[in-house]
Amino acid sequence: MIVSTPGRICLFGEHQDYLGLPVIAAAISKRIQIEGDFREDNIVHFSLPDVGGEETFELNYPLAYTKERDYFKSVLNVLHRKGHRLDKGLELTVSGNIPINSGTSSSSALLVSWVNFLNEIYNLGYTQKQVGEITYEAEVLEFSEPGGMMDQYSTAVGNVIYLASVPEIHIETYARELGTFVLGDSEEPKDTLGILSHVKFGMLGGMKKIQAIYPDFDLVTENDPAKYRDLLTEDEWVLLQSNISDRDLLLEAKAMFEGKIAWSDEKLGSLLNEHQVNLREHKRISTPKINRMIQAALEAGALGGKINGSGGGGCMFAYAPNNPEKVVAAIEKAGGKAYIITVDKGTTKIK
Repeated sequence: MIVSTPGRICLFGEHQDYLGLPVIAAAISKRIQIEGDFREDNIVHFSLPDVGGEETFELNYPLAYTKERDYFKSVLNVLHRKGHRLDKGLELTVSGNIPINSGTSSSSALLVSWVNFLNEIYNLGYTQKQVGEITYEAEVLEFSEPGGMMDQYSTAVGNVIYLASVPEIHIETYARELGTFVLGDSEEPKDTLGILSHVKFGMLGGMKKIQAIYPDFDLVTENDPAKYRDLLTEDEWVLLQSNISDRDLLLEAKAMFEGKIAWSDEKLGSLLNEHQVNLREHKRISTPKINRMIQAALEAGALGGKINGSGGGGCMFAYAPNNPEKVVAAIEKAGGKAYIITVDKGTTKIK
């Protein structure tokens, strides 16, 4: 059996999901797959040729975690607790072409593939959305991680999704045909922890100050932030303004995806550019190299672009429905590694 799962880009809502705000994400045509079959014993063996590794363990529940973020085992433990009997050994090979540690959700795509492989080979009957939910449970909740739900749901469900997590999980899928994108890998490692210490915990600290005086404060609906200025440091004030701006950019994009306002490729690009200004100037998650790559893409004809993922390195992408090859060349001249990508389907069994 072979199960394949896409990576993802975040179109709108970067660094917003952990604040209770929605995101719009798109699955992309860079994918990871798991190929395998049952063994005659109770051993699970993963071959990981892309990273020159392997992993082996025996199916004796509950499976003991022997390393940080022991995800292959956590998926099995979560499914076992849900009442599934998963006691047959498996021989598995993982391969893919999603850039690793670059903000395109290679790790979540791998785990979604693992959940869906088990779903298919054991005929568990889960939908794509439920596969995303189980992956979130195994990847985030099982290890008390601080992440949001975007990666798991967007790679499982596929295409373009709107995901809101407050007051409850709500997903909408958009069927609109989009043009080509160009993904640019800076090949700079991400600085996720450093970025989160500023962007996430800076904003959460500012919100705590506001809610101590204004307990009804809600970032989802707030439209008059000026009254909070004197409560916040300069950094907190800048983050508050940029988060409200990014929230409103997403809502404008959502209205366009839903046909409530006229669709325009140029407008989509413009909204991406505005989002990037906030990410570069106010949240400060971009890097000089990624800024150069985005500028090169725009000068080569891309309609818009932004950094992708937590930041401090990793990937950017540009919306380039016209002449994407020219954009690829420009990004690579600026020092990145570039790929033409399209919006793609979610996790699926292909054999």
